[in-house]
Amino acid sequence: MQGAEILLQPGVMPRLLQGLWVTVWIAAVSVIASVPVGLLVGWLMTLKSRVVRVLMRIYLDFIRIMPQLALLFLAYYGFARWFDWNLDATGACVLVFILWGGAELGDLVRGALQSIPEIQSESAYVLGLSNWQGFVHVILPQALRRLLPASVNLATRIVKTTSLAVLLGVVEVIKVGQQIIDANRFQYPTGTLWIYGVIFFMYFIVCWPLSIVARRLEKRWAND
Repeated sequence: MQGAEILLQPGVMPRLLQGLWVTVWIAAVSVIASVPVGLLVGWLMTLKSRVVRVLMRIYLDFIRIMPQLALLFLAYYGFARWFDWNLDATGACVLVFILWGGAELGDLVRGALQSIPEIQSESAYVLGLSNWQGFVHVILPQALRRLLPASVNLATRIVKTTSLAVLLGVVEVIKVGQQIIDANRFQYPTGTLWIYGVIFFMYFIVCWPLSIVARRLEKRWAND
């Protein structure tokens, strides 16, 4: 098929796989680091302190209102210069995705914690558990069970959003694809479709298992 020969050129697939590794690395670090941030933010949102709740709501609303691309530019071109940080493009992406993922996960945690009936806390108290012990051993396990499917979907969103890193010059899979297309635009003018087709399947292979896990968790726990 016309243009498919570009995929057989030496170095094309290894470069795409290397770019995919950068994408997966950024997503994995962002997802893992956003978990403690999200748990902390979600817990703070449930406190009785009005000041703390307002501060967390401002943080969440700011992250949600600002487009991820604007946050990336703000972190890379703004914070790095204002605070004299030695922050490269990859670091800026990871920082933004952690803050974004932590905010979104925090709201999920808040909803999960508040969905637990108050009688659960009362029962833990009757059994002689302290407030902290009741939270850790009774409330949190139930909340995590309700939280996990939505968290997996959030991880999928983070993986897909890492494609914005190309706009900061990060050499991830889309940037590599653009470089390959530019280098072969005269020899393989119709190779663009094939390169982006491979990139599509790479994202699909990464995200599809996460989607399956989320659906199975939802079905399994919905029937319990």
